[in-house]
Amino acid sequence: MSLAIGTTWLYFSIKKRKLIKLREKFFQQNGGLLLKQRISSNKGGVEATKVFTAEELKKATNNYASDRILGRGGNGIVYKGILPDNRIVAIKKSKFVDEDQIEQFINEVLILTQVNHRNVVRLFGCCLEAEVPLLVYEYISNGTLHQHIHNQNESPWLSWQNRLRIASETASALAYLHSSTQMPIIHRDVKSANLLLDDVYNAKVADFGASRLIPLDQTHIATLVQGTLGYLDPEYFRTSQLTEKSDVYSFGVVLAELLTGMKPISRDRDNEGKNLAEYFVLSMRKNQLFQILDRRVVREGSLEQLQKAADLVKSCLRLHGEDRPTMKEVAMELESLRKFTKNNPWANGNENGNAGNEDESSDLYKIPIDSNTGINNSAGQYTSNSNTNSSNFSSVTIYDTNIPR
Repeated sequence: MSLAIGTTWLYFSIKKRKLIKLREKFFQQNGGLLLKQRISSNKGGVEATKVFTAEELKKATNNYASDRILGRGGNGIVYKGILPDNRIVAIKKSKFVDEDQIEQFINEVLILTQVNHRNVVRLFGCCLEAEVPLLVYEYISNGTLHQHIHNQNESPWLSWQNRLRIASETASALAYLHSSTQMPIIHRDVKSANLLLDDVYNAKVADFGASRLIPLDQTHIATLVQGTLGYLDPEYFRTSQLTEKSDVYSFGVVLAELLTGMKPISRDRDNEGKNLAEYFVLSMRKNQLFQILDRRVVREGSLEQLQKAADLVKSCLRLHGEDRPTMKEVAMELESLRKFTKNNPWANGNENGNAGNEDESSDLYKIPIDSNTGINNSAGQYTSNSNTNSSNFSSVTIYDTNIPR
């Protein structure tokens, strides 16, 4: 009897030791030591990030059940998880592990632990002891801005006033990243597919895997060019010099998307109009702006408002970064345009004066997303039906325009 008990105890002890060794191996493989090293040389905020065990996340996702999949991207799968305290989270699981992936993973953890802004997606923690690294985020329920703008069945809530609000919230978040964090952060992949919308359609900037911290004594850093076709700053593409003005250019493309409802790159437009940034600037030069603006935007915005918003897009899309405004200046201009809407009863063509009052007239809280809108509510920010392969040439990483990574 005692021999049987002793044998059983020995078996489970060996099994437990093997499991511990395996987890230690995964911890090192997933950059745990490098992350610790970076944390020690980069004080601030990191202590608040929880390190989850592999078992906790396995339980939270019901052993990564297929019905918990929120979406798939080029780099991994995102699952819906439920923590013991009933918090719903999004768990991002990498498909594979290589040095680039580890670097992106560590980069995202370090950057998001320094960020505290209502319009930036919140990182709850990570797990390093599983076969591939995992990130745990707040769950954002209403998909990406890209899905809503380019939805074939027009999203009823996407009024001019709400487009302006989302632009203002995004600009505010980017201005915060550039000038209010310990070290300036350049996002490097600003696009509508990386702007998530919560249950009341507040904007949340996401996906910091490509982001870079800029030392306070520097204005730019040299990097391998990385970004998304249609949003990529041409000056950065040409020089490999990354500055905060690269984000300004990409934001200008997003603002052009909001104004026109057009995709950044489209084969449906002729050669002259394939690239939205070029097409927008050219249309303004030819005095044809109102021919390319979204019909609802033209119907609801005032002439002065739309002209000012278009001028802002044009200034963001200037070819030389030094000629572009800062994100702080962009955010201030958008906020003044929002105030103009609220204070001007004629701005949206409403004779009763209610159109500018967000509390009284906004459809922000009234229209739920359901099957009629064409947006998959369960998939949220993570759904992508398009090709997830990145196209690479020379030293450039260019991503498909509508994939939230």
